[in-house]
Amino acid sequence: MKRILVVDDERDLRDILQVNLQMAGYEVDTASSAEQALLSHPAQYDLLLLDVMMEGMSGFELARLLKGDPATAHIPIMFITAKDSEDDLLHGFGLGADDYITKPFSLREAMARIRAVLARTATVSSHQLTYEGLVVNVNHQTVTADGERLSLTKTEYDLLCLLMRERGHVLTRTRLIHDAWPEGVVVTDRAVDVNITRLRKKLGTYARCIVSRSGFGYMFDA
Repeated sequence: MKRILVVDDERDLRDILQVNLQMAGYEVDTASSAEQALLSHPAQYDLLLLDVMMEGMSGFELARLLKGDPATAHIPIMFITAKDSEDDLLHGFGLGADDYITKPFSLREAMARIRAVLARTATVSSHQLTYEGLVVNVNHQTVTADGERLSLTKTEYDLLCLLMRERGHVLTRTRLIHDAWPEGVVVTDRAVDVNITRLRKKLGTYARCIVSRSGFGYMFDA
């Protein structure tokens, strides 16, 4: 069972998120401040939901501490905050956040994005992503199709991992750009399409698994 820590100084919001996440099958703890979160042994959690504006240490400061600690650097972080300027958003992502949700927000949307982050960052026990004869070795960052090793660029590899990790879910071009290209690099939707086309060619018979959804994006449909 995935464990989530909700850190927010608004009790009502903490309670709402806790109840709904528990109903969705997660184990959920809460903290009313960043200082309390640090005392909750954050390394034991699979996801941290952080408010930004709290008394004492801010959510941004907490994220900086956690990302600088090898014991917690790998844990995904989502900011849930009223700070909605572009500078705030970029600052949050610059600290290593996996998503940024602004208040007020739709609970359904928040739950969907939480599921997506957990799926995207899940550690596969065998360190492989597989579909039939298509195998991605996450440790070695290699891809084989029916035993034949494929020569993929880093971007093609990252796109394939994203799509396979969220099999059955449509990922927008914006999402793919955010997760598969370095921060600060200007990337157009056309660049996504070109890289997907190249990836499909290299996948051979498995090209059929990467399906486009006009007006939305791409998905690994298996």
